[in-house]
Amino acid sequence: MSTFKPYLSAIEAPSLADVQAWHGLTLLEFGTEWCGHCRAAQPLITQALAAQPHWQHCKVEDGPGRALGRHYRVKLWPTLVLLRDGQEVGRLVRPAAAQDIESAMSKA
Repeated sequence: MSTFKPYLSAIEAPSLADVQAWHGLTLLEFGTEWCGHCRAAQPLITQALAAQPHWQHCKVEDGPGRALGRHYRVKLWPTLVLLRDGQEVGRLVRPAAAQDIESAMSKA
């Protein structure tokens, strides 16, 4: 069992309108619990968020027909969409190092 925060299901996930209404900095993560790439990225994301505590983190389970993932044109997992006040300001796909995530977050 994972010690990491679970992905929000299709029922729990925010709508696009919800996301666009968010204030501040948010790391919106798309993936699934069973994805090996997503599992491997969890410690990296946790480390990056620890270094950037002013960021919120929202994990959304993605899959075919999921409206939020389609809006952001998610093709590979995990995809990290960096948001400032609900608007995309950066993106990382399958990050390989916490430093890459931290760098993108510091530029947002």
